[in-house]
Amino acid sequence: MQCFGFLKTMMFLFNLIIFLCGVALLAVGIWVSVDGPSFLKIFGPLSSSAFQFVNVGYFLIAAGAVLFALGFLGCYGAHAENKCALMMFFIILLVIFIAEVAAAVVALVYTTLAEQFLKLLIVPVIKSDYGSQSDFTQVWNSTMKGLNCCGFNNYTDFEGSPYYSVNNNTFPAYCCTDNVYANDTAKEICTSQKAQSSAVEGCFDQLLQDIRTNAATVGGVAAGIAVLELAAMIVSMYVYSNVK
Repeated sequence: MQCFGFLKTMMFLFNLIIFLCGVALLAVGIWVSVDGPSFLKIFGPLSSSAFQFVNVGYFLIAAGAVLFALGFLGCYGAHAENKCALMMFFIILLVIFIAEVAAAVVALVYTTLAEQFLKLLIVPVIKSDYGSQSDFTQVWNSTMKGLNCCGFNNYTDFEGSPYYSVNNNTFPAYCCTDNVYANDTAKEICTSQKAQSSAVEGCFDQLLQDIRTNAATVGGVAAGIAVLELAAMIVSMYVYSNVK
């Protein structure tokens, strides 16, 4: 009984933290959706990089909602010794765990497929919105500055974009090597010839390179999260089986 009481208390406290994290993520997600530029100014290149591949606001809202529900079920199930809540907590956590394992396998085995999918998704948006949508343009500029990259693949992604048309068929300054002053103004016009000779790497390749460079850290964090999830599932089933 002492072990049961201890684990029940720990489960309640652990899920209370998850619940509060969910509330925080929901709040940040709503903030990002309403006022994205201020989010970029505070969190810088890392946040702008994420903006390229997901809608950060909606992603944070979805993640916050899941954590909110998970934390609530865990807290309520442990405190009230409610079997239904505990089982729902276990099932949601199991689904998340399986999805994470599947995503890791896809990322390792089908990196090229993922790249092709993102290319089909992102490049057309660059061609239609860069230079006309201020928030989208600011996000890409912050990313290219922070990662020292150009476009998704390279400078050709900007061909046909509003920026390209308005600026006499030239490219963003970041697509030419050492072409940006400290105040983000261009030193000279980035023409097709200069962009080609500069051969600035695409942001997707640069992001992959940064991930590979920090693979040990990323893997360690992922392994730690997986262990916590397994522990939470085991504890929830222990509490579930001991509830009368």
